[in-house]
Amino acid sequence: MFDIKWIRENPAAFDHGLARRGLPARSAELIALDAERRNAQTQAQEIQSRRNRLAKEIGAAKARGEDAGTILAEVARSKDAQAEAEEKARLGTARLDEVLAAIPNLPADDVPKGADDKANVEVRRWGEPKPLPFQAKEHFDLGEKLGLMDFERAAKLSGARFVVLRGALARMERALAGFMLDLHTTEFGYTEVNPPFMVRDEALFGTGQLPKFGEDLFKTTDGRWLIPTAEVPLTNLVAGEILEADQLPLRMTALTPCFRSEAGAAGTDTRGMIRQHQFTKVELVSIVEPQDSDAEQERMTSCAEEVLRRLGLPYRVVKLSTGDMGFSARRTYDIEVWLPGQGRYREISSCSTCGDFQARRMKARFRPKGAKGTEFVHTLNGSGLAVGRALIAVMENYQQADGSVVVPEVLRPRMGGLEAIVLHAA
Repeated sequence: MFDIKWIRENPAAFDHGLARRGLPARSAELIALDAERRNAQTQAQEIQSRRNRLAKEIGAAKARGEDAGTILAEVARSKDAQAEAEEKARLGTARLDEVLAAIPNLPADDVPKGADDKANVEVRRWGEPKPLPFQAKEHFDLGEKLGLMDFERAAKLSGARFVVLRGALARMERALAGFMLDLHTTEFGYTEVNPPFMVRDEALFGTGQLPKFGEDLFKTTDGRWLIPTAEVPLTNLVAGEILEADQLPLRMTALTPCFRSEAGAAGTDTRGMIRQHQFTKVELVSIVEPQDSDAEQERMTSCAEEVLRRLGLPYRVVKLSTGDMGFSARRTYDIEVWLPGQGRYREISSCSTCGDFQARRMKARFRPKGAKGTEFVHTLNGSGLAVGRALIAVMENYQQADGSVVVPEVLRPRMGGLEAIVLHAA
């Protein structure tokens, strides 16, 4: 969400930011809508001031014993005129807010310009993909051969893009989630939160999923929404609040199921666990002062990377282009893990800074030290990590020629000392 005053004062900068997103200029349209709204507000105020003066004239006329009928008639007409002007102002404000709410965040200056992921820029790599002395299998082939990954029965229960995990694979997913949570809370200073998995419209509007992306979500019969990511409830914990500077930064993490319709993913990743309607994710959210948001994004990305480093999984970090970034993001780093079965890197985390974009929508502010006024906070979010994709990466990178999967050492204490997942293992 944008400050219309800033757009009035910086129309060229606003349109330049939209152009970098591949979008047409909108400043003239928005300024015109704002002018119409403000003119209606001014008109209503002027009518009110005129009526206040007329009220005094009525009193004076009566005191002189004169007929005030003409003035009373004008007062009656002014009430109707004021109501009309106020309604025009109200509709104008609603229309302006509606248009502003559908415009994505402006990219930071260092974000590479481009239409899609082909313009993304690699920032760094860690680890070297190890060539396997046999034909690498994808995770679904490994999981089905082990008898621990069942898509057929999941489809019988729920349809496509669901899975049933059993035995050691179910335990490994749980082990991965616990490992991530413990790492972020004990070493990186995040506070664990267990939030609701259903939210109201206002929460999704606050983080930018509504009104534009409702088709990507699942809605309940009573009007609530299943969360697409824990970013939504975690970030909205500060909605409508004024924080003190010494409360910042706020760093929160949560393990939740996530629900997405994958409306735009028809024909993409139809096999396996890469893209599902329900998946588990450990989310990271930070609420910070404006001057700290860029450094916080680097910190958050490093925290997510550390999960992969301790699991011994090769990965790379890429900075997303203007055409590949999400709606609310000002800058995004994607972490892509190496999948031998596919022979390529695949996204496992996105770490974004949103500036004050979400805070304006949520009306989340803080009071700087020694200041009387308030400012909008900056919000950040990142996957730390997508648990199902981490499971996939472990399976493919630690697979053996016989179809078994070695358990990474860091996970073995959480799996009862199990060193490898083999056929019929539980």
